[in-house]
Amino acid sequence: MNYRHAFHAGNFADVMKHALLVRIIAYLQRKETPLRVIDTHAGIGLYDLAGDESGRTGEWVDGIGRIDEALTPDAEVLLAPYRKVIADVRARHGETAYPGSPAIIREILRRQDRGVFVELHPADYKVLSDAFNEVTNLKVLHLDGWTALHALIPPKEKRGLVLIDPPYEKPNELERLGDELLAAVKKWPTGVYAGWYPIKALAPVDAVAARLHAECPRPGLRLELLVDDPRDATRLNGSGLFVINPPWSLREEAETLLPALAERLSRGAYGGYRCEAFGPSA
Repeated sequence: MNYRHAFHAGNFADVMKHALLVRIIAYLQRKETPLRVIDTHAGIGLYDLAGDESGRTGEWVDGIGRIDEALTPDAEVLLAPYRKVIADVRARHGETAYPGSPAIIREILRRQDRGVFVELHPADYKVLSDAFNEVTNLKVLHLDGWTALHALIPPKEKRGLVLIDPPYEKPNELERLGDELLAAVKKWPTGVYAGWYPIKALAPVDAVAARLHAECPRPGLRLELLVDDPRDATRLNGSGLFVINPPWSLREEAETLLPALAERLSRGAYGGYRCEAFGPSA
């Protein structure tokens, strides 16, 4: 499938991915020491939900468009930082703006933290660079994301997060995600890695998860949100994150947040979630 960010901005997968991204960074920022966040497939960073690409799909209507009203009280506590990011971005860019991961990272990084955004698509790189390259603690690179993943680790800060969010334009990119995560964790064993993937059918994801469980030397979490029945593999039914070295609080937070999102964002009678450990601690 082709998952270029602009066509899917603000959809259910973005809500899940970005809410958990904020939770991970918030945990890392409990310590005052600097951290680095690397976004390997960054896109353009900021999207207009009233624009041409979003308008063609309208996916945001069943994503960010469905969480205007509050979820459960416990879920809202966890969503609050994500909601604040959206509100702050819209205060500057208009009510139809939606922040991609670079804009979210920009909003929540502290002065001592660093962000690196990588984008290969020439036009998207230019937009991203124009928007973020002049920010003091951010750098935008025109590179292949998979190459950048290994070139940029370990960072000098020794603490941080790598977000891997490829477009899934090529065959076997889900399997490649597993390969690259295993290679990266060998090079930087203490880094936090979050690898995003779309879910049409569960069998291909199960295969990668089984490999990570067998071969990953560090603890991990498989986090998924399903908004439709994955037995119909002709459509996008859900999305997930493989998180290696997850914050200790992330599993409990996901167990609160994901079922609330599944109930609100399901397309019909089917909504589900997964929160499973893999690796040595499972």
